[in-house]
Amino acid sequence: MPGPGPHLMYAMGSGLALTRLSHGRFSPHHTLTYTINAFFGPDIGSFSLWLGSFFTHSFGSSLADAIHDPFYYSLILGFPLCVLYSWLSKVLLHKGLLDSVSGVPLTKRQCFLLLSAGSLSHFFLDHLFEENGHSSMYTWVLSTGWWKNRAPINPDAVVVVGFLCTCLIAGFIYINRVKPIKSSRNQSYQSAKLILIVASLYCLWCASQIYWVNPRRAAVGEEADLGILVFMATYFFLPHCLCIMSMNPKDHDVEQLPL
Repeated sequence: MPGPGPHLMYAMGSGLALTRLSHGRFSPHHTLTYTINAFFGPDIGSFSLWLGSFFTHSFGSSLADAIHDPFYYSLILGFPLCVLYSWLSKVLLHKGLLDSVSGVPLTKRQCFLLLSAGSLSHFFLDHLFEENGHSSMYTWVLSTGWWKNRAPINPDAVVVVGFLCTCLIAGFIYINRVKPIKSSRNQSYQSAKLILIVASLYCLWCASQIYWVNPRRAAVGEEADLGILVFMATYFFLPHCLCIMSMNPKDHDVEQLPL
Protein backbone atom coordinates (compact mmCIF):
# COMPACT_ATOMS: atom_id res chain seq x y z
CA MET A 1 0.00 0.00 0.00
CA PRO A 2 1.14 3.63 -0.34
CA GLY A 3 3.70 4.76 2.23
CA PRO A 4 4.16 8.17 3.86
CA GLY A 5 5.59 9.84 0.74
CA PRO A 6 2.66 9.43 -1.67
CA HIS A 7 0.05 10.30 0.98
CA LEU A 8 1.90 13.44 2.08
CA MET A 9 2.80 14.66 -1.40
CA TYR A 10 -0.66 14.06 -2.88
CA ALA A 11 -2.45 15.92 -0.08
CA MET A 12 0.10 18.72 0.25
CA GLY A 13 0.19 19.23 -3.51
CA SER A 14 -3.60 19.49 -3.58
CA GLY A 15 -3.50 21.91 -0.65
CA LEU A 16 -0.94 24.14 -2.34
CA ALA A 17 -3.03 24.21 -5.52
CA LEU A 18 -6.09 25.28 -3.50
CA THR A 19 -4.01 27.95 -1.73
CA ARG A 20 -2.92 29.36 -5.06
CA LEU A 21 -6.36 29.30 -6.64
CA SER A 22 -8.11 30.72 -3.57
CA HIS A 23 -5.58 33.56 -3.09
CA GLY A 24 -4.82 32.40 0.43
CA ARG A 25 -8.32 31.57 1.66
CA PHE A 26 -7.08 28.00 1.87
CA SER A 27 -4.14 28.75 4.16
CA PRO A 28 -1.05 26.76 5.19
CA HIS A 29 -3.01 25.81 8.32
CA HIS A 30 -5.62 24.20 6.07
CA THR A 31 -2.96 22.39 4.06
CA LEU A 32 -1.14 21.07 7.13
CA THR A 33 -4.32 19.77 8.80
CA TYR A 34 -5.52 18.19 5.56
CA THR A 35 -2.12 16.60 4.89
CA ILE A 36 -1.72 15.14 8.39
CA ASN A 37 -5.12 13.47 8.19
CA ALA A 38 -4.54 12.24 4.65
CA PHE A 39 -1.40 10.45 5.83
CA PHE A 40 -1.56 9.70 9.55
CA GLY A 41 -5.33 10.00 10.02
CA PRO A 42 -7.01 6.60 9.51
CA ASP A 43 -3.70 4.80 10.19
CA ILE A 44 -4.03 5.91 13.79
CA GLY A 45 -5.85 2.59 14.05
CA SER A 46 -2.58 0.95 15.13
CA PHE A 47 -2.52 3.28 18.13
CA SER A 48 -6.15 2.51 18.88
CA LEU A 49 -5.28 -1.21 18.76
CA TRP A 50 -2.73 -0.67 21.51
CA LEU A 51 -5.12 1.52 23.48
CA GLY A 52 -8.06 -0.86 23.14
CA SER A 53 -5.93 -3.84 24.11
CA PHE A 54 -5.98 -2.53 27.68
CA PHE A 55 -9.54 -3.88 27.75
CA THR A 56 -9.40 -6.93 25.46
CA HIS A 57 -7.45 -7.74 22.32
CA SER A 58 -10.67 -8.32 20.37
CA PHE A 59 -11.98 -4.89 21.42
CA GLY A 60 -8.74 -3.22 20.37
CA SER A 61 -8.80 -5.02 17.02
CA SER A 62 -12.43 -4.05 16.37
CA LEU A 63 -11.70 -0.44 17.30
CA ALA A 64 -8.68 -0.35 14.98
CA ASP A 65 -10.71 -1.75 12.08
CA ALA A 66 -13.49 0.78 12.68
CA ILE A 67 -11.10 3.73 12.76
CA HIS A 68 -9.27 2.60 9.62
CA ASP A 69 -12.35 3.44 7.57
CA PRO A 70 -13.03 6.46 5.33
CA PHE A 71 -16.18 7.44 7.24
CA TYR A 72 -15.97 5.89 10.73
CA TYR A 73 -12.65 7.66 11.32
CA SER A 74 -14.41 11.03 11.18
CA LEU A 75 -17.42 9.83 13.18
CA ILE A 76 -15.38 8.23 15.97
CA LEU A 77 -12.46 10.65 16.31
CA GLY A 78 -13.82 13.72 14.54
CA PHE A 79 -14.86 15.76 17.58
CA PRO A 80 -11.78 15.27 19.81
CA LEU A 81 -9.37 15.71 16.91
CA CYS A 82 -11.03 18.85 15.51
CA VAL A 83 -10.77 20.40 19.00
CA LEU A 84 -7.08 19.44 19.08
CA TYR A 85 -6.31 20.73 15.59
CA SER A 86 -8.13 24.01 16.22
CA TRP A 87 -6.10 24.53 19.40
CA LEU A 88 -2.86 23.68 17.58
CA SER A 89 -3.74 26.15 14.85
CA LYS A 90 -4.02 28.92 17.46
CA VAL A 91 -0.72 27.93 19.04
CA LEU A 92 1.13 27.81 15.71
CA LEU A 93 -0.28 31.20 14.73
CA HIS A 94 0.42 32.96 18.04
CA LYS A 95 3.95 31.51 18.23
CA GLY A 96 4.63 32.64 14.69
CA LEU A 97 5.50 29.12 13.56
CA LEU A 98 3.01 28.89 10.68
CA ASP A 99 1.45 31.71 8.70
CA SER A 100 -2.30 31.62 8.12
CA VAL A 101 -2.27 34.44 5.49
CA SER A 102 -5.64 35.67 6.79
CA GLY A 103 -4.32 36.01 10.34
CA VAL A 104 -6.99 33.79 11.90
CA PRO A 105 -6.67 30.20 13.20
CA LEU A 106 -8.86 27.35 12.01
CA THR A 107 -12.24 26.85 13.63
CA LYS A 108 -13.46 23.48 14.85
CA ARG A 109 -15.85 23.27 11.88
CA GLN A 110 -13.01 23.87 9.42
CA CYS A 111 -10.88 21.24 11.15
CA PHE A 112 -13.67 18.68 10.97
CA LEU A 113 -14.13 19.30 7.24
CA LEU A 114 -10.39 18.98 6.64
CA LEU A 115 -10.20 15.87 8.81
CA SER A 116 -12.99 14.24 6.81
CA ALA A 117 -11.39 15.28 3.51
CA GLY A 118 -8.04 13.88 4.61
CA SER A 119 -9.58 10.54 5.51
CA LEU A 120 -11.24 10.19 2.10
CA SER A 121 -8.04 11.23 0.29
CA HIS A 122 -6.11 8.62 2.29
CA PHE A 123 -8.36 5.88 0.93
CA PHE A 124 -8.25 7.32 -2.59
CA LEU A 125 -4.69 5.97 -2.75
CA ASP A 126 -5.20 2.95 -0.49
CA HIS A 127 -8.09 1.51 -2.51
CA LEU A 128 -6.11 1.76 -5.74
CA PHE A 129 -2.69 0.58 -4.64
CA GLU A 130 -3.03 -1.90 -1.79
CA GLU A 131 -3.69 -5.65 -1.43
CA ASN A 132 -2.01 -6.35 -4.77
CA GLY A 133 -4.86 -4.60 -6.59
CA HIS A 134 -7.52 -6.77 -4.95
CA SER A 135 -8.98 -4.37 -2.38
CA SER A 136 -12.73 -4.73 -1.88
CA MET A 137 -13.46 -1.29 -3.34
CA TYR A 138 -11.25 -1.73 -6.39
CA THR A 139 -12.70 -5.19 -6.98
CA TRP A 140 -16.21 -3.74 -6.87
CA VAL A 141 -15.29 -0.97 -9.31
CA LEU A 142 -14.03 -3.54 -11.81
CA SER A 143 -17.07 -5.75 -11.22
CA THR A 144 -19.30 -3.07 -12.74
CA GLY A 145 -17.59 -3.63 -16.10
CA TRP A 146 -18.16 -6.42 -18.61
CA TRP A 147 -15.31 -8.93 -18.69
CA LYS A 148 -16.96 -12.19 -19.84
CA ASN A 149 -16.34 -11.69 -23.53
CA ARG A 150 -16.73 -8.90 -26.06
CA ALA A 151 -19.56 -6.71 -24.82
CA PRO A 152 -22.63 -6.66 -27.05
CA ILE A 153 -23.76 -3.36 -28.51
CA ASN A 154 -27.20 -2.57 -27.15
CA PRO A 155 -29.08 0.10 -29.16
CA ASP A 156 -30.91 1.39 -26.08
CA ALA A 157 -27.56 1.84 -24.28
CA VAL A 158 -26.25 3.88 -27.21
CA VAL A 159 -29.36 6.07 -27.18
CA VAL A 160 -29.42 6.64 -23.40
CA VAL A 161 -25.69 7.26 -22.98
CA GLY A 162 -25.55 9.43 -26.11
CA PHE A 163 -28.53 11.47 -24.90
CA LEU A 164 -27.06 12.05 -21.45
CA CYS A 165 -23.64 13.04 -22.80
CA THR A 166 -25.27 15.38 -25.31
CA CYS A 167 -27.31 16.98 -22.53
CA LEU A 168 -24.14 17.48 -20.50
CA ILE A 169 -22.27 19.26 -23.31
CA ALA A 170 -25.25 21.24 -24.61
CA GLY A 171 -26.34 22.21 -21.10
CA PHE A 172 -22.86 23.44 -20.22
CA ILE A 173 -22.70 25.57 -23.37
CA TYR A 174 -26.15 27.00 -22.66
CA ILE A 175 -25.32 27.87 -19.04
CA ASN A 176 -22.02 29.52 -19.99
CA ARG A 177 -23.23 31.26 -23.16
CA VAL A 178 -22.26 34.86 -23.80
CA LYS A 179 -24.65 37.22 -22.01
CA PRO A 180 -24.64 40.98 -21.30
CA ILE A 181 -24.62 40.39 -17.53
CA LYS A 182 -22.82 37.32 -16.22
CA SER A 183 -22.40 35.93 -12.74
CA SER A 184 -19.51 33.47 -12.80
CA ARG A 185 -20.46 32.14 -9.39
CA ASN A 186 -24.03 31.41 -10.48
CA GLN A 187 -22.79 29.83 -13.72
CA SER A 188 -20.43 27.56 -11.77
CA TYR A 189 -23.26 26.56 -9.44
CA GLN A 190 -25.59 25.79 -12.34
CA SER A 191 -22.86 23.84 -14.15
CA ALA A 192 -22.15 21.76 -11.04
CA LYS A 193 -25.88 21.13 -10.64
CA LEU A 194 -26.03 19.96 -14.26
CA ILE A 195 -23.14 17.55 -13.73
CA LEU A 196 -24.76 16.09 -10.61
CA ILE A 197 -28.08 15.55 -12.39
CA VAL A 198 -26.51 13.90 -15.44
CA ALA A 199 -24.16 11.82 -13.27
CA SER A 200 -27.09 10.62 -11.14
CA LEU A 201 -29.09 9.59 -14.21
CA TYR A 202 -26.00 7.95 -15.73
CA CYS A 203 -25.42 5.92 -12.55
CA LEU A 204 -29.10 5.02 -12.40
CA TRP A 205 -28.94 3.67 -15.94
CA CYS A 206 -25.79 1.65 -15.23
CA ALA A 207 -27.20 0.24 -11.97
CA SER A 208 -30.43 -0.78 -13.69
CA GLN A 209 -28.53 -2.79 -16.31
CA ILE A 210 -26.15 -4.39 -13.82
CA TYR A 211 -28.37 -5.16 -10.85
CA TRP A 212 -32.02 -4.94 -11.95
CA VAL A 213 -32.12 -6.52 -15.41
CA ASN A 214 -32.04 -10.31 -15.49
CA PRO A 215 -29.88 -11.52 -17.14
CA ARG A 216 -27.37 -8.74 -16.61
CA ARG A 217 -26.55 -6.53 -19.58
CA ALA A 218 -23.53 -4.43 -20.49
CA ALA A 219 -24.48 -0.91 -19.38
CA VAL A 220 -21.84 0.96 -21.42
CA GLY A 221 -19.97 -1.62 -23.43
CA GLU A 222 -17.07 -3.09 -21.48
CA GLU A 223 -16.62 0.02 -19.33
CA ALA A 224 -16.96 0.02 -15.53
CA ASP A 225 -18.62 3.44 -15.57
CA LEU A 226 -20.79 2.95 -12.48
CA GLY A 227 -17.88 1.97 -10.26
CA ILE A 228 -15.64 4.69 -11.64
CA LEU A 229 -18.22 7.45 -11.15
CA VAL A 230 -19.03 6.38 -7.58
CA PHE A 231 -15.35 5.97 -6.70
CA MET A 232 -14.27 9.33 -8.13
CA ALA A 233 -17.24 11.16 -6.60
CA THR A 234 -16.55 9.71 -3.15
CA TYR A 235 -12.78 9.68 -2.96
CA PHE A 236 -11.68 12.50 -5.27
CA PHE A 237 -14.35 15.15 -5.77
CA LEU A 238 -15.95 14.94 -2.30
CA PRO A 239 -12.72 15.52 -0.32
CA HIS A 240 -11.82 18.49 -2.53
CA CYS A 241 -15.32 19.89 -2.06
CA LEU A 242 -14.88 19.56 1.70
CA CYS A 243 -11.58 21.42 1.44
CA ILE A 244 -13.28 24.21 -0.50
CA MET A 245 -16.05 24.39 2.12
CA SER A 246 -13.37 24.81 4.81
CA MET A 247 -11.87 27.92 3.21
CA ASN A 248 -11.83 31.19 5.11
CA PRO A 249 -14.67 33.55 4.12
CA LYS A 250 -13.92 36.38 1.72
CA ASP A 251 -14.52 39.08 4.33
CA HIS A 252 -11.19 38.24 6.00
CA ASP A 253 -8.32 40.47 5.04
CA VAL A 254 -6.50 38.03 2.83
CA GLU A 255 -3.18 38.94 1.28
CA GLN A 256 -3.41 38.71 -2.49
CA LEU A 257 -0.84 36.33 -3.87
CA PRO A 258 1.09 37.44 -6.98
CA LEU A 259 -0.11 35.88 -10.19
